[in-house]
Order: sequence, then structure tokens, then C-alpha cells
Amino acid sequence: MGRYVIVLLFIFSTFFIYAQNHHKGFTVNHISNIETIYPDGILDEAIWFKAEIAKDFWQYFPSDSILATKQTHIKMLFDDENLYIGITVFTSGKDYKVQSLKRDFRAGNSDNITLLFDTFNDGSNAFLFGINPYGVRREGLVSGGGNDLRGFTISWDTKWKGSSKIYEDRYTSELIIPLTAFKFKEGETKWRFNSYRFDTQSNENSTWMNIPQNQNVYGLTFMGNMVFEKPLGKSRSPLAIIPYINAISQNDFENNEALNRIKIGGDAKFAIGNSMNLDITVNPDFSQVEVDDQVTNLTRFEISLPEKRQFFIDNSDLFASFGDSHDENPFFSRRIGIATDTADNSIENKIIGGMRLSGKLNKGLRLGFLDIQTEADRQNNITSNNNMMLALQQRVFGRSNISMFLINRQTLKNYDFQEDEDRYNRVLGIDYDLISKGNRWNGKFFIHKSFAHNSGDKDVSTGAKLDYNSRYYNTFSKLVYVGEDYRSDLGYIRRTDILKGYAGIEKVFWPKKGIINTHSFKFFPIFIWSPSMDLQNTDYTFRGEWEAKFVDFSNINIRVDNKYTFLTDEFEPTGKDDAIALPENVGYHYSNLKLEYTSDRRKLFSYRMETTLGSFFNGNRYSFLGTMTYRFQPKVFISMLVDYNRIELPQPYVSADLWLLSPKIEVTFNKSLFWSTLVQYSTQQDNFGLNSRLQWRFAPLSDLYLVYNDNYFVNTFAPRMRSINLKFTYWLNI
Repeated sequence: MGRYVIVLLFIFSTFFIYAQNHHKGFTVNHISNIETIYPDGILDEAIWFKAEIAKDFWQYFPSDSILATKQTHIKMLFDDENLYIGITVFTSGKDYKVQSLKRDFRAGNSDNITLLFDTFNDGSNAFLFGINPYGVRREGLVSGGGNDLRGFTISWDTKWKGSSKIYEDRYTSELIIPLTAFKFKEGETKWRFNSYRFDTQSNENSTWMNIPQNQNVYGLTFMGNMVFEKPLGKSRSPLAIIPYINAISQNDFENNEALNRIKIGGDAKFAIGNSMNLDITVNPDFSQVEVDDQVTNLTRFEISLPEKRQFFIDNSDLFASFGDSHDENPFFSRRIGIATDTADNSIENKIIGGMRLSGKLNKGLRLGFLDIQTEADRQNNITSNNNMMLALQQRVFGRSNISMFLINRQTLKNYDFQEDEDRYNRVLGIDYDLISKGNRWNGKFFIHKSFAHNSGDKDVSTGAKLDYNSRYYNTFSKLVYVGEDYRSDLGYIRRTDILKGYAGIEKVFWPKKGIINTHSFKFFPIFIWSPSMDLQNTDYTFRGEWEAKFVDFSNINIRVDNKYTFLTDEFEPTGKDDAIALPENVGYHYSNLKLEYTSDRRKLFSYRMETTLGSFFNGNRYSFLGTMTYRFQPKVFISMLVDYNRIELPQPYVSADLWLLSPKIEVTFNKSLFWSTLVQYSTQQDNFGLNSRLQWRFAPLSDLYLVYNDNYFVNTFAPRMRSINLKFTYWLNI
């Protein structure tokens, strides 16, 4: 009898979870424009008591099969202009953790709640809005179904209001988001919706929809429905004009040059219907953008650094998701506005202006068009270029899509210092991105062809990638070919003339008790062959890995690599002047052990340590990477990075101790005044840099910046470059 009861309970619970996942929804009631809601976070307006509640949040961590111990209630209302959201977040006390009072906070190490809106009901793209107990807000975009971090950005900005109120056992939040902040189809009656919440006091993450832990918490596979009481009308975003003025004083001590000037420019944002955006920029300036993090590079290849400039971030998935992010990405926006001088140094290449058109043409078809004009710099042998990309993306088979693109980089004038083969470069390609129902299968298949003057016939790149994701087993495989004549001047190509393949498997364990929440073993072999060398195996890596995630949010990773590298070109890993490079046409066998531990990020003090020990080409390597953070919450956040590498090579090659030290302090005096200072000391880059930035957000999305940069040579500590910028920018809706 007991056996039948257990079976019936299992069937009932399975049906209940299925019903929760596939039929969960709530109604968003329409209110008149005369019913006023003031976003003070208190939820005391009478109209809130009539709103339907989205409730029954599920635990996502440490378990994903029970209801959350601390629940969350979400109510929504709308009128012809705004979406109103009232949230009640139940907690075990008032001991909240937050990083700072600055907008666009990191969610994973603090208390907060995030809302996801899939306004086109396609499971591919979503708008994100979040708030914490102190009323600090963030907004962002999710693309690519939210399958990985490449499709997640909080750099997108829009105007909206929100505030929170803290009580003994809960905090409440009120949000007013203009409907013009979203893109949606006129007459729409339903959006897909989900919400996720981080609760540091209860050691719990929860989601409105029940999401398995092997899926991303911001993934768009598992979403319910928010049903509007009446169809949405036609929404036109206001014309936004964002002018700026920047006063600059700069000294280049290395070249004995001084510059003092005032720079003026700006952006404009136009809405085309409910679904398209047109962005125009004239004489853009990115002096307020935080400087790149310096890294120690012990590879033979260029490091791919993230894009931080706002103009290139909006709808960036339409342009940057083609090809393979590791080996062959045909469009890498950092190529625009940055060039190489005659001494092979990266310098700014002024952008004259440009435009971007992006959005939905219909429910399944997206369009992206980007055109940027850069200025010539004859002194540094840099040409003026027109940089253009056209992308089309058609959704197929539910959540998968087929995409096509054309990239054109072209010099519009003749320059005596430019070779004929560099006058233009074009790339044409087609990609198929697979996202299966339930998100178990993910894959990409692509073929790209480049065109340039007098290029060879091996100018094609193609690849296939297929991953399987389940609770207990994961598999991943990839095969990529990049021809030796393939070229994308606006792309990121690690190397050409390769045929690369890998196939790996991961077994995941879920202990029922103990301090380990989940742990896994992974085996991951990687092979690279050279087609021009009769498919000689130039590289291989046999990788074994064990990773454990603990119930206190800490994790540990142990990895063993056995490698072989055949150098097709000489390579000097230390970056030392006059050092003898390792010779080409020689193969090297080497192995190393890597240990990594990350502490509980919810704590005021947290850290991450990583050490690598083993052989390195024909020598040995020892490295230590550590990051430490401390929060004097909610106003001060301090971090420190220490990166040390000891490279020991036999004579006559050079051995070296490479140091990278990077302390940073962020102070948020209040929700509108922020100060941050980053110091970076790198012996490999021979640079000691300081970037200090004061930001005053005096109006919504309008700022006054004071930015100071100072750089010195490490060995002599002589000044290298110094600048100070005072920049004023104002967001004006018309």
C-alpha cells in the first residue's frame, strides 16, 4: 500500500511541477491615467489591493525542486503610458548585502530581485529590470536565449523610476517603467515573464518559474505569461538627443606633445514604429568609459577584451554573435576606433560619425545595420575607413534562428602608404543557431567567406558546434576550419590555417546531503591541425577537470592539462626587450596542474585564488592569481588583484618574474554621486597606470564626469601619458 502512495505522490508532484512550468501566468489589469501611483516603495495606493499576484516562487539554489522558503509577491498594472510594478520580498531580517549605491549593480553577490520581459514571446531576447532593498536600480538586455553570459549585458540604459522600503521581515519596491522603454508588437495581449531573486540571509536563490540548476537563472526557456487586460496600443519612444561637451588637457611625454581642446558631439535616438531603433552618433567621445583591465598574456595570441562603449552595446547580439567567439568572430566592434601606429602600438582612431538601425521587422525577422566612418591619421599611416555591417536574423523552429551578414571595411581614398590588398575587406556569411525545446541541445553551424584584393583561394571559414545539457550528463563538441587566406579586418581571428576539433563529456553529481551542492568530472581533449602542412597536428590538449559547488556559494576547481605545441612561428613569452625567442618548427610537450577556489561572494570579505604549477614549453612555470574584495556597505567597495607569473626557461632563453597589481576603490556617496579609482602596475606591459573618475548623475541618464588618467614607465618611473577630462552629457527627450 505504501508503495502505491509513493507512486501517486510522485505522479502528483510531477504533474504539479509540469503545471507550474507550462501554465503559470497572471493578469495585468488596466487602470486609468488619473489613478496615480507614486514610486516611493510603500505600496499604499488602494489600486494595488485589486491587482493579481504573481507568487509561488521556486527555490533555484541550493535545491531546485521545492518552493522557496522566503516567498516573493509581484503585482503589475498598466495604463496607456506606463507599466507599474509592486513587489513584496519576504526576508528573515534586515541584514541585507549590497555592493554599492551605484546603478547597474552585480546581482550574484547581493540581495536583489530581477524581472525579465520577453515582449515578442520568442524566447530569444528580453528586457531586464532589477532593484535592491536600497532602491538601487539596474536595467539590461538578454539575447541568444540567455544561454551564456555573452548574451547578458547591463550596459543598456533607459529612463524609469523605482524605489524600495525596508521593513522588519520584508522589503517592498515600486517600479514605474514607461512602455516606450520596451519594444513590442502593437495590439499584443501577452508577454512571457520570469523573475529571479537573490537572498543572502536565507542562503537561497529563487525564481518565479521552476528552473533546473543546470540551466541559467536568466535563461529564457522557462518563462510564464503576463496577460494584459486589454491589448497594448501603439508605442513610440520619444526622440532622444544626447549632446556632450568635453574639455581635454593631455600631455604625451613619450613624444613630447601637449594637447588642450574642447570637443563637442552627441547622439540621437529615433524610434521607428514599436520595434525598430535608429541611433546616430556625431563625433563620439568615450573618455568617460573605464579603462581596460590590463592582463598578463603568456599566449601567442591577441587577448579579446570586452566592449565598454555604449554605442556598440545596444543590440550587439545582432552583430557580434556570428561565427565562433573563441576562434573566428567576424565582427569585433573594438576594431572600430582603435588602430595601430607605425611602432605597432594601439592608439585611438577618431570616429567621425555613424549610425545603427536595429530591431524587429516582424515577429520572427530582425534587422541590424551599422555604418561608422573613421578619420585618417597620416602621421601614423592610418587611413580613413568606412566600416559597415548588415545582419538579418530569422527565427525558425521555435527558438532557433538563421542569420546572414555582410561586412565591408573600405578605404574611400588612395593613400601612398597603403598596400593594394588593404584597400578593402569584405566578409559574407550565414549562421544557423540551434536552441532546442527545453534547452537541452544547443549548437551553431556557420560558413563565412572573405574577399580582398589579390587574396588566395583558401578564404573560407566554417564550423559546427553541438552541446547537450542535462542534469546528470553534458556533452560538447566542435569542429572549426579557418583557411590561411581568410581575413576579417573588423573581426577577432586568433589564428588562420587551422582545423580544430574537440569532444568532451561531463558527469554531474547531486549529493542529497553534506556541504557539497553539486560536483562534476569533465574530460576535454582538444586537437588542432594545419591544413597547409598536410594536416600536421600542431597542438593538442588533454584536459581533466573536477569542480565542486558548495551550499555556501563557494566553489573549487582542479584541472590537469597535458599539452603539445608545435611552433609555426618563433615565440617569446616574457615580453622582455632583446630576449631570444623560442625557435619555430619545434614541438614542445608540457603539462600543468591548476587549482582554483572562490569563497562565498555574499560575505563582506570575499576572495578568489588560482595557482598553476608545471612545465611550460621547454621550461617551467609557476603562477598565482588572487582577487580580494571588501565592502563597507553600502558606500565603499575595495578590491585588489595580484597576478604573479614565474617563467623559468633554459639558457640562452630569458627567465622572468611578471607582476600585475591592480587595486581599485569605488565610493558611492549617494545614488547620484560616484567616485572610482583604478591603479594598474604591469611589468609585462611596462606600465603603471592610474584612472580616477568622478561621476555626478544630476538628472536621469545625464552626467558630469571628471576623469584623470596618468601613466608611467615601470622601469624608470618616467611619465608616459597624462590627461584630464571634464565632460558634460545631457539626455533630452523631445
